[in-house]
Amino acid sequence: MDKKNKVKLEILGLSSGKSDSGSFALVLGESEGKRRLPIIVGIFEAQAIAMEMEEIVPNRPMTHDLFKSFSSKFNFEVKEIFISDIKEGVFFSKIICSNSKKEIVIDSRPSDAIAIAIRFKADIFVSERVLDEAGIILEDESNHEKVGVSSSKKNYEDMSIKELNNLLEKSISSENYENAAKIRDEIKKRN
Repeated sequence: MDKKNKVKLEILGLSSGKSDSGSFALVLGESEGKRRLPIIVGIFEAQAIAMEMEEIVPNRPMTHDLFKSFSSKFNFEVKEIFISDIKEGVFFSKIICSNSKKEIVIDSRPSDAIAIAIRFKADIFVSERVLDEAGIILEDESNHEKVGVSSSKKNYEDMSIKELNNLLEKSISSENYENAAKIRDEIKKRN
């Protein structure tokens, strides 16, 4: 797949689903745009992604850590992951690995591929077609009114912890994960 059909993504947030099914919403966003790609992931993959994002080291290696150890022992690096297709609402991805002699492409679920990409600090890409089909576009970059913030209080620094927690709940309920991530970061700064 040539570079012009690939869109670089970054992780914007991870939040628990609205049901008790144990699913989580992983929200990826265009590095250079407003489109977002929400992907539903399982509890174990969400935990693996969150732990690495928060730099939490488990007592024993998790599966994705094992993959990293295994590949380093065989001198392979993960160059990138590529969310390549969507069929009937199911995403497909590839892990692109290389050593000094060759490149290897491994099929993977996006949740596992992303958990691995974080560990290798590898780029995450999606095909333009998948982003067109499954992505959402933010109409307004601020989105503050959408979750009930008055225009006089747009700065999270000016809000109390209680106000931030309430706003965080509203952001998650309205599936505004980008704002939820910013609010979460502000709460973390204060703790």
